[in-house]
Amino acid sequence: MDSKMFCVILVIFIYLQDQIYVESQECRLIGKFDLHGFLESKNHELIIGGMFPFHFRTILVNDSGLEEPKSPKCEGFNFRSLRWAQAMMFAINEINRRTDILPNITLGYQIFDSCFTISKSVEATLSFLTGQNETHPNFRCSAGAPLAAVIGAGGSALSIATARILGLYYFPQVGYASSCSVLSDKFQFPSFLRTIPSDIAQSKGIAELVTYFGWTWVGTIAADDDYGKYGIKLFKEEVEKHGVCISFSETLPRIYNKEVIDKIVDTIRKSTANIIVIFSSDIDLSSLMEALAETNITGKTYISSEAWTTSALIAKPSYFSFLGGTIGFAIRRAEIPGFEQFLLDIHPEHGNDDLVYEFWEEAFNCTWPTTRAAFYTNISIEANVAGRKRNISPEHCTGREHLESIHNTYTDVSELRITYSVYKSVYTIAHALHDLDICQDGFGPFPENYCANLLDFEPWQLMYYLKQTKFQVFTNESIQFDESGDVEGYYDILNWQWNTNVSMAYTKIGHYKSTGAGANFEIKIDNSSIFWNTPNGMPPRSVCSESCIPGTRKGIRQGEPVCCFDCIACADGEITNETDARECIACPSDFWSNSHKNECVLKEVEFLATDEALGITLIFLAVFGASLVIVFAIIYVMYRETALVKANDRELSFVIQVSLVCTFMTSILFVGQPEEWSCMARQTTLALGFSLCLSCILGKTIVLMLSKRAAKSKVADKSKLIVVKPVHQKIVAVIGLTIQVGICTAYLIMKPPWVYKNMESQNIKIILECNEGSIEFLCSMFGFDVFLAILCFLTAFVARKLPDNFNEAKFITFGMLVFFIVWISFVPAYLSTRGKFKVAVEIFAILASSFGLLGCIFVPKGYIILLKPERNTEEIVGGRQVTNDKSAPATSASITSEINSTTVSTIVLDD
Repeated sequence: MDSKMFCVILVIFIYLQDQIYVESQECRLIGKFDLHGFLESKNHELIIGGMFPFHFRTILVNDSGLEEPKSPKCEGFNFRSLRWAQAMMFAINEINRRTDILPNITLGYQIFDSCFTISKSVEATLSFLTGQNETHPNFRCSAGAPLAAVIGAGGSALSIATARILGLYYFPQVGYASSCSVLSDKFQFPSFLRTIPSDIAQSKGIAELVTYFGWTWVGTIAADDDYGKYGIKLFKEEVEKHGVCISFSETLPRIYNKEVIDKIVDTIRKSTANIIVIFSSDIDLSSLMEALAETNITGKTYISSEAWTTSALIAKPSYFSFLGGTIGFAIRRAEIPGFEQFLLDIHPEHGNDDLVYEFWEEAFNCTWPTTRAAFYTNISIEANVAGRKRNISPEHCTGREHLESIHNTYTDVSELRITYSVYKSVYTIAHALHDLDICQDGFGPFPENYCANLLDFEPWQLMYYLKQTKFQVFTNESIQFDESGDVEGYYDILNWQWNTNVSMAYTKIGHYKSTGAGANFEIKIDNSSIFWNTPNGMPPRSVCSESCIPGTRKGIRQGEPVCCFDCIACADGEITNETDARECIACPSDFWSNSHKNECVLKEVEFLATDEALGITLIFLAVFGASLVIVFAIIYVMYRETALVKANDRELSFVIQVSLVCTFMTSILFVGQPEEWSCMARQTTLALGFSLCLSCILGKTIVLMLSKRAAKSKVADKSKLIVVKPVHQKIVAVIGLTIQVGICTAYLIMKPPWVYKNMESQNIKIILECNEGSIEFLCSMFGFDVFLAILCFLTAFVARKLPDNFNEAKFITFGMLVFFIVWISFVPAYLSTRGKFKVAVEIFAILASSFGLLGCIFVPKGYIILLKPERNTEEIVGGRQVTNDKSAPATSASITSEINSTTVSTIVLDD
């Protein structure tokens, strides 16, 4: 019996031992987290978690692998982050005092330090979920107050890491400073919401700002995290739509690296871009700004993202020489009533939080005489070993220091932006909890109209209310989340200016507001209030190539961005009437480009005008020539019964005078703007005029030639001579004119000339001229005139040596020679000229040939009639009386009279 009892007891002991061993194995902590923060959990029904970067970084400790790994410690106290945490505490205390929100529930808080590192943020997240932190109460594995939601974890990279873990449990997380666009992806981050706008809106806003000022050549710098990379990526995509080019794109190292920083500084120095867009947190950016402060790089304007726009870590007075004039986006600002006094109430004696002791030491540069101070002194010593310096004053803190006497980021409440976002995050959770609390059974949103229990709800149930929450804060700002968990995109646009109290001031110069992920936006900027850190105080120019003015086009440089180009002048006849045109536009046919190539102007219409000097001169010569002919005609009429006038058919002489008046006056048709009628009239009239003149001259020269033949004939042959009567001369003239009339009529009917705008000869002018239509007809007309002229010349040349005292054939020969010389010279001159001078050449030829005929045929006769009337007798003109007057020219005789006074009737054909 005893043995049986012993066996039973032994079995029970072994079983219990195994169970204790298993349980101890199941609950054993794999690692120990070294987390610090603020705790207020007693006598509260619900806890809100928070993560803030109270420190800038963790201390790098060489891991030998020979001892148990320890959670890294943090260094570099962040006053700004402590203010954010205080805003969370202030909002929770304010809510606990209110009766309209969670009237029967008080909220507590558990706040951890993320040290601005992903590892610490993950440690805090796991502590929130599992409660396996030996130094803090276990909220999930004990009867303590449940954790409702988490606020944080600060930077975008930290929130992305924590949201991936919290999202696995659909645990509510509200971000206050994480603006990275990737967090809007609800597939990856289903339980993340934020009270700060997404970087989708900010990136588009900065792109609109760059476009607004006309900057097309910008440099970009991004932090080596999701916030920087995604922010710059979205910015580049937006500005490239507006034709902006990226001069350079650099990435800030997460861990300080002097070589990388120096490379970025050198890139900024060498770049011609005067605008630099920086997407980074102030902590990651601080090392670059320190390096820039040691250089003399000026003339650059920086565009800041909201993460460092109002950061005192960057906005130092010593940096104003190169950072003055910075334009940055900042989230909405507010003045929180009572918050400033709440900040001043902090004191090490009011609690036992480690961070308060460290804050006090850092704020007043003293050492608190407690074991906690010794703890942080050891941290500082370790930091010095790691290569970081920290000045520790040997003085001890008295506790009588006053925060009102110092001015640092913690007590500065002039720019409560992230602080205000934290405040809104707390109220977002509170309103969601309140909506969950007031749910009435039977009207709930869950299956079967079920309502969740405020003190025993699942995370996904609170998430429902968070997504649906809608409320107004004391600033009358409405808080509401879209399907991506984002709020409306609103940013103040700030300009860094110098304050009178020797500090940096953030002057609001405008705002940017967007809705629908930036689909609709509004940007307003007060240009007059902007301070530009340029020598002339004017907005900086930031272009790779200056804009191409109208009249030039952009010539892309091979292998370079499209913003880098050469300005190429448009060719003649092409224009550009806008800046930075890619192609020149050809002017219409009646237009030509002006001297600046920026406007098409009507081409100058060129023709031999009647009001210009050349036209007036030619008209005068034509009228003068016609007048001379008329004068000679009057003389002929007055002395029509004299022997010289009656010689060789005076009627033909009158007709020749009429034809010469016609040819002189025809030249006037060539002057003035060509018309349809003038084009048809001038060449035909000219051809008819010369035909009539030459036909009449031919009638005269035939008689003279026959007289020459008769003079050389023997007396026996006189009876065989052909007798040419005056009527025969007239018939010759009529036949010549009739043939020409036929040619001209056919020309005008079949292929008449027309007005032609000649644009080929000169680009800048329209030469208004007559297109002669058929060259064949034109050649036929004037060819017939040439034929008549040749006949006249030959017949006159044969009779040039008539033994008379008045040999008309000799002077007709000279007249024909003049005629030939003029028109032979005309052909090359006419073909080698263009425009109105081409017409002028033809008029000169008409006038010259007309004057030549007038001078050779009628001037000698006029000379005798008027100045030598004693020679104007039948005997002298006929050659029957010899004259000793050698001054008189030897001109033609009256052959008709001579022939009629003899018995000659035929002419011998041989000489």
